[in-house]
Amino acid sequence: MKKLILSVLMAAAVVLQARADEGMWLPSLVKQRIGDMQAKGFKLSADDIYSINKASLKDAVVLFGRGCTGELISSQGLLLTNHHCGAGQIQAHSSVEHDYLKDGFWAMSQAEELANPGLTVSFLERMEDVTNDVLKGYKSSMSEAERAALVKKNSEKIIKKATAEGNGLRATVEALFYGNQYFLFLYREYKDVRLVAAPPSSIGSFGGDTDNWMWPRHTGDFSIFRIYADKDNNPAAYSPDNVPYKPKRHFKVSVKGVNEGDFTFIYGFPGKTQEYIHSDAVKYIAEVSDPHKINLRTKRLDIQNKYMGESQKVRIQYSAKNANVANAWKKWQGEAKGINKMKTVATKQAFEKEFDVWAKGTEYEGVVGKLADLYAAIEPYNFAADYYTETVRTIELATLASNVAKIYNAKEFNAGALKSTLASFYKDYYLPIDKESFVAVMEVYEKNMSDDFKPSYYKDQMAKYGSAAAWAEELFTTSIYADQTLAEALTAEDKELVLNDPAYIFFNEYSKWYNSEILPKGQALNRDLQLLYRDYMRGQMEFMKGKKDFYPDANLTLRVAYGNVKGYSPSDAVYYFPYSSLKGVMEKDNPEIFDYDIPQKLRDIYATKDYGRWVNQNGEVPVCFLATNHTTGGNSGSPVINADGNLIGINFDRVWEGTMSDIAFDPDFCRNIATDIRYILFVIEKIGGAGYLIDEMELVE
Repeated sequence: MKKLILSVLMAAAVVLQARADEGMWLPSLVKQRIGDMQAKGFKLSADDIYSINKASLKDAVVLFGRGCTGELISSQGLLLTNHHCGAGQIQAHSSVEHDYLKDGFWAMSQAEELANPGLTVSFLERMEDVTNDVLKGYKSSMSEAERAALVKKNSEKIIKKATAEGNGLRATVEALFYGNQYFLFLYREYKDVRLVAAPPSSIGSFGGDTDNWMWPRHTGDFSIFRIYADKDNNPAAYSPDNVPYKPKRHFKVSVKGVNEGDFTFIYGFPGKTQEYIHSDAVKYIAEVSDPHKINLRTKRLDIQNKYMGESQKVRIQYSAKNANVANAWKKWQGEAKGINKMKTVATKQAFEKEFDVWAKGTEYEGVVGKLADLYAAIEPYNFAADYYTETVRTIELATLASNVAKIYNAKEFNAGALKSTLASFYKDYYLPIDKESFVAVMEVYEKNMSDDFKPSYYKDQMAKYGSAAAWAEELFTTSIYADQTLAEALTAEDKELVLNDPAYIFFNEYSKWYNSEILPKGQALNRDLQLLYRDYMRGQMEFMKGKKDFYPDANLTLRVAYGNVKGYSPSDAVYYFPYSSLKGVMEKDNPEIFDYDIPQKLRDIYATKDYGRWVNQNGEVPVCFLATNHTTGGNSGSPVINADGNLIGINFDRVWEGTMSDIAFDPDFCRNIATDIRYILFVIEKIGGAGYLIDEMELVE
């Protein structure tokens, strides 16, 4: 069986007829794509992209935190990522007195750079196919549980061996193609990462939720950090004695600009895609899951926006939270619309019928029908899980109560941990938002969740109070956490009070129900699904051999995507050009609307046309551009590179009409959005007055 699996995967990896820039390819296998890349204009070699024997472009790319990408842009550890990727750190350093979200932050020397406890960046040292080692000892007679245990045991051995050197090494073994292949990813992690610069949010998140996922965009979505290391260039915890990290490779910065049709190439850590799933899974996403989650988040966003508009303090407190809620909310809207527009469900159903005919008499016979049966069984559990995540788990006071209870339930009470937990929570908490949100989401829960999937605790509370509003009034009045002074007065002797707090009881009772009634049954059905998908994936590769290129679904591991600068037509008689400029910023500028209220300094520069050298051939300051690269969440902050391997922009979004690309890629509509590097340089120099940062970079024409 192993030989069959590997032969199918090798066949699938052969370069076939390219399909319009779709694909997130493993860098270690890029030699199998390099011919197509070079035919489309790329001028470098496969070894320039990925090599473990010499410095390559991979050494200039990092996993920023645990969900974004960043790139090195100087020999002194200067790192570029998105403003929204660094927003948590920017917000953490902000206060009413020093509002770096509103006003921006510019360190004028390395001594002014700000430390960020907990923030890490990870460089990929190497990736390696370890399928044989992971499946060593596997027998076809094993149950799925036995196979999973073997995979875990062997993976742990592989990881232990790979990280034996220590010195910041960490590793993961990831399943690709639903467990038909396994890869080791070895990283070196740096923990001293300091904030260097961030534009005002009115530039860094210009357009806010209104423009999010849309085109044209005019967002200078960038922030700048610096990686520090010990004197030997090794990872080290924060210390004033640390020095700027010296990277093996950093990107040269191109200032010659982009033109429609230019080759583009993205390097980054895309988070999750589901390109090969069954039609019933797509139907659930587009017709059930996305619409319900959108509705729940709309209610929360309306409440947050109301209070954020009334208070600068609340706006600062909820800036990052609001953006986090809104991001997926709008993405789901475009995703559902795109799936329906592409008729993805019908297309997959047609493919499944053809597959069924081909599969007769093979080991894959009946797989499609079995998947359909499993999806029918798992859907109510997925629905309950969606609602649990989007209602119960969004109540901030309940989450705090759970975190505090963990401190009291530990073997030894930690007063320092309690103090830190409370301080971090109340810094960014506003009770009226939480209370109104509780009422809003629990009213929807009552209406849409079937009684069979409501815990007895919930039914008892509703019988007692009669409404979500009355329940909220009691919970947010009597919980000790509703009063910061009372919460901060807790001592080691208050365990009984903590464990009987109504906010904790709410969280705990729901968690016990979910973990005993929903999660185990859902997991059991998902295990059966994954087992079938392993066969279905392998079957698709055999069925489509010679007809389709296969790439593994994204899983937050380093990938390559390539395409070209290109506009698109979202509807009849409408065509979007692939560039935007400062002129568009000024057309949107509105001091009455927070998301469009640009800094006065930018207005003054526009009035005098004092643009410096950061203009295009028309004398305008370029802001953003479109390309056809296949991206998803996790690609935020990814470097956009030209045919020469030089940095031309930083990826930050996709167009709304193409957000279904996590499931189905449509070359007519799927576009990634990048901030033009010239706009970033313009803002650094003209708004931040931090030209010394540009002096660190290697600019090329």
